[in-house]
Amino acid sequence: MTDSGQYNRPEPEGSSAAGDGGRTLDKGSAGGPARKALGDPASRGRTTIADGVVEKIAGLAARDVMGVHAMGTGLSRTFGAVRDRVPGSTRSVTRGVKAEVGEVQTALDLDIVVEYGVSIVDVARAVRENVVAAVERMTGLEVVEVNVAVGDVKLPDEDDDDDREQRVQ
Repeated sequence: MTDSGQYNRPEPEGSSAAGDGGRTLDKGSAGGPARKALGDPASRGRTTIADGVVEKIAGLAARDVMGVHAMGTGLSRTFGAVRDRVPGSTRSVTRGVKAEVGEVQTALDLDIVVEYGVSIVDVARAVRENVVAAVERMTGLEVVEVNVAVGDVKLPDEDDDDDREQRVQ
């Protein structure tokens, strides 16, 4: 176990901190304090969050809402169904989600398919609430808007590409 006090000791005159991993330390002026107070360790540095991370969080949160049957436009769902049949591939949770991420804010566009018989207005409201809560909780980003586009309604008697059993196994 290391002595926790070693980090608070001033450096001896003439020594250099560059020998321990390339770090340089501000020694202050002569007769002054040996180091400046750096503040809260959690505020040292910057965190960047990729668009894909926010898209995954939003996609999973939107799929959790009752009444959302699928995500994406007809074309992306078709390509996704083909891609899902390839051995070793995984389902894309970002299908139907587009995020624009800034330093402190994000905006999201979602394409959804709702089940027949549900209130589209209520589903869209629930999707917005769930997505905003999940993204803000997990990333700390402020969600400025969630645009929901309902591209289709899943009828009870329609075949579903995602539910069909694979012909080749």
